[in-house]
Amino acid sequence: MRIGVVSDTHMYSRAKALPAALVRGLVGVDLILHAGDWVDEEVVDLFLAIAPVEAIAGNNDGPSLVRRFGRRKELTLGGKKIGMVHGDGGRQTAETAFHSFKAAPVDLIVFGHSHIPYLERRGGVLLFNPGSPTDKRRQPKYSFGIVTLGETITAEHHYYDSKEA
Repeated sequence: MRIGVVSDTHMYSRAKALPAALVRGLVGVDLILHAGDWVDEEVVDLFLAIAPVEAIAGNNDGPSLVRRFGRRKELTLGGKKIGMVHGDGGRQTAETAFHSFKAAPVDLIVFGHSHIPYLERRGGVLLFNPGSPTDKRRQPKYSFGIVTLGETITAEHHYYDSKEA
C-alpha cells in the first residue's frame, strides 16, 4: 500500500489548487494521510480529488475540522498500526507525538506541527513528519511524504522548490 502523507497546508479556500509538484507526487497513492492544520475545510476536497483521505485536525483548525476528523487517530492499514496526531502541546514536536501513543502501541506515528521534515525509528516505532507542502517557513524546500506499507514500513520525503499550481 502506497500512502501520501501531508501536514500543515495552512490553506484557505481562495487557494484554488494544490502545488503542481505535490499533485504529481500524490497521483496513484492508495490513500492520503493529513496530519492537521488544514485551516479551511474546503481544502479537504482538493486532496479528495486525488485519493481517499484519513486525517486529523491541528491546532490552527476550527471546530468543524475538529468534529470531522478529531485531534488524534489510530488506524490499521496493511496490517500495520498507525497513529496520527498533530504534535502540538508543549514538548518538542517529535516527543509530543511519540508520547501520545505510549499507551497504544503503534508501528508508525504520523505528525506535523513543526513544518520540519522528520524521520526517526525509535523503539520499533517509525516517527514521520512530512514537513509542509505549502508553508515551508524556515525550511529550504516544500515537502510531503510517501509511506509504503508491506512486510516493513518505509517512509521517504519528497522536496520541491515552488508551491505554484
